[in-house]
Amino acid sequence: MNPDLLLSRLTVVLCRPSHPGNIGAAARAMKTMGLSKLVLVQPRSFPDPEADARATGAVDVLNSAVVTESLAEALSGKVLAVALSARQRDIGPVVSSPRTMVRQMLVAAEAGEVALVFGNESVGLSNAEIQLCQAAITIPTNPEFSSLNLGSAVQLLCYECRMAAYDDAPPVSNQGVTQFASVPATHDEVEGLYAHLECVMTETGFFNPAQPGRLLPKLRRLFGRVQLERDEINILRGILAATQAPTRHGRH
Repeated sequence: MNPDLLLSRLTVVLCRPSHPGNIGAAARAMKTMGLSKLVLVQPRSFPDPEADARATGAVDVLNSAVVTESLAEALSGKVLAVALSARQRDIGPVVSSPRTMVRQMLVAAEAGEVALVFGNESVGLSNAEIQLCQAAITIPTNPEFSSLNLGSAVQLLCYECRMAAYDDAPPVSNQGVTQFASVPATHDEVEGLYAHLECVMTETGFFNPAQPGRLLPKLRRLFGRVQLERDEINILRGILAATQAPTRHGRH
C-alpha cells in the first residue's frame, strides 16, 4: 500500500496533556514525519498560544485536532490502539519494542485507522486507559535516566512509523539544495585526462617515459576509485593547463 496512505491512517492520541507547549511540539513532530491526525483527550489548555508557538509550521495539525472527553471516544472506529507505556504492567497488553510493534501497526493500517496513544506527562496512562488498547510499546531509554519529553516520544515513534512505511528508504527533499554533482565523465574524457597528465609530468621531468615503472597504472587506480565527473575532469585539466602555460610562454 502507498506509504503516505498508511501514514494518513495513523492517529496520535494525547491523553490529558497538561502543557500546551507539548501539544505544539507533538504536532510539529507529527508533521515532520508525514502524520496529520491528532486527538486530544481532556487537554488542560487548548487551544493555546504556547501550543501554536511550539508547533512552528504545524499549526494546521493543531487546527484540525479533535478534542474528546474520554479515550474510549478517541478510539472509536479504530482497528488497533497501541499505548506507550514506560513499563510492563501486571494487567493490559504485553509491551513490545517500537520497531516490532510499528510493523504490526502498518499491517493493521492497511485495513483501517490505527491509534498511537500517549499518556499524561507526569503520570502516563492509567491502567484503565492501557486496557482500552490492544497493544503497547515501551521506548528502551537509559535505565538510569528514563525521563523522556512527550514531544520527543511522539517524534521518535512517528519517525519509526515513517521509516517502516517506506521500508527504511523515505524520500528526501532537495528543496533549497544546490545541486553539486555533475554528469559522470565519459571514457574518452577520462583518457584525455590521463594523456594530459602524462604530458605535463613528462614536461616537468616528474615522469620518464623510458623508465615508466608503475606510476601510470597507480594513477589510473587512484582516479578509478573516485568515479570522476565531467566537472572534475575539467577542473583537473584546467590545473594542468595552468601548469603548462609558463613553460610554453618561455619557449617563445
